[in-house]
Amino acid sequence: MRTDEEGDGPDLRHHGDAEVRDGGGALVDLAVNVRADTPPDWLRDRLAASLGSLAAYPDGRAARAAVAARHGLPVERVLLTAGAAEAFVLLARALKVSRPVVVHPQFTEPEAALRDAGHTVDRVLLRAADGFRLDPAAVPEDADLVVIGNPTNPTSVLHPAAAVTALARPGRTLVVDEAFMDAVPGEREALAGRTDVPGLVVLRSLTKTWGLAGLRIGYVLAAPETVADLERAQPLWPVSTPALAAAEACVGPRALAEAADAARRIAADRAHLVAGLRELAARGLRVAEPAEGPFVLVRLPEAAAVRHRLRGLGYAVRRGDTFPGLGPQWLRLAVRDRATTDGFLAALRRALG
Repeated sequence: MRTDEEGDGPDLRHHGDAEVRDGGGALVDLAVNVRADTPPDWLRDRLAASLGSLAAYPDGRAARAAVAARHGLPVERVLLTAGAAEAFVLLARALKVSRPVVVHPQFTEPEAALRDAGHTVDRVLLRAADGFRLDPAAVPEDADLVVIGNPTNPTSVLHPAAAVTALARPGRTLVVDEAFMDAVPGEREALAGRTDVPGLVVLRSLTKTWGLAGLRIGYVLAAPETVADLERAQPLWPVSTPALAAAEACVGPRALAEAADAARRIAADRAHLVAGLRELAARGLRVAEPAEGPFVLVRLPEAAAVRHRLRGLGYAVRRGDTFPGLGPQWLRLAVRDRATTDGFLAALRRALG
């Protein structure tokens, strides 16, 4: 683990959806971490029903109250956003910080948003040799904003809650991106709902588990004064009426039970994928383990060439070299059902030659 300053490095604006744009729509998508076969029919019905209210301006009070109730928080600690990505922009623009630090490898939008807002960003790079595990002592003591993902995209590492909260300090904002936490059985190590950690800001996304990337809905959980600062940086009516309907629906009892079932299936499907990948160790492939998210990070020789061969065989995977701390030998693979995984593993064996 080391601290590094941003230079002319990876393309922070490259995301998995680029792998399936411009003619890639026919590929089997293992590049984007959105759960397949979503949104479910009951959620589609809720979204369709909301269209009758489009003539009125969005009213987020019911959705905000539902999210607050889901986490046992007062509504003053909740801010609804147009996806978790908007929250990174709001944080970068609204918070007065002098030394922001982003723990990498992780989702690159937090750093991109901070840089766009004029901040100089320091990086703490977690090492593959350490299993990409967090050492809180590696974060500079004078950092007044620290951003970390949990479970982390793309490494699939689930950091212990105690290690993450050890980053908290008086005068420091600690941003924890929990966009994939609902894909972890039992949401163990989650900090959403905690009010005892100074400066804690938790971000959640509803786009991954529910297949709503095109709708854009997420939320922030933070101290009321932080929520108020972020809300002032938002435009009027930032979340659409259908997105508010989705937020209210996706934090209800039925949805939480379905998400819990999905998390258990993802864990089983991930174990199947990892077992198949381990069989390719003789060909130089290594899996970053233990994986806890709905995706897996792998390292292999000539990964770029393998990725292109996979496209020719009908599969899209996520390149890893756009994540700070990784390089051209890394690929990220979304977890899919066993039949899809078996087809992919057969294609990967061919691509490895």
